Amino acid sequence: MAKGIILYQSKYGATKKYALWLQESTGFDLLETKKADVNALADYDTIVLGGGVYASGIAGLSFLKKSYAALKDKKLVTFCVGASPYDEAAFKQAYAYNFQGEIAGLPCFYLRGAWDTQSLSFTDKALCKLLFKAIAKKDPATYEPWEKALMEAYEQKCDWTDRGSLATILEFINN
Repeated sequence: MAKGIILYQSKYGATKKYALWLQESTGFDLLETKKADVNALADYDTIVLGGGVYASGIAGLSFLKKSYAALKDKKLVTFCVGASPYDEAAFKQAYAYNFQGEIAGLPCFYLRGAWDTQSLSFTDKALCKLLFKAIAKKDPATYEPWEKALMEAYEQKCDWTDRGSLATILEFINN
């Protein structure tokens, strides 16, 4: 069996939850990306990196970008976690934005996370409030899927995490 590790960067907990579920399913080691040392990853065959989506960027992906030369011969898979429901066009756009240069073509899976306005940092709460106000001025019939989801969940506490959504990642890891 391949030796693997799951690296994750989680701000509000949904990515960590998925990383823990992956660890339970695979037996892989688990480590926060900010504690990872590329030299310590030499012994692993498979590296899974997960991060939350914030302002179109994927948290922790910078580690993979700067370490790619040392890791390119490993089985690499990424996942990102966002509050929005999956939208193929939005995912393709985010993928194109995040996976450029050497890491273009790496597999990335989208998992739906959670939303809790009360748990947001002061800065994130302020930014989301501005975004909410801007979207509220639009005709709801013109909302993008992520805008509709934000408007519906804004003052709610929602958890869309689903262990079953890891099936495609597990299938990729096992093949």
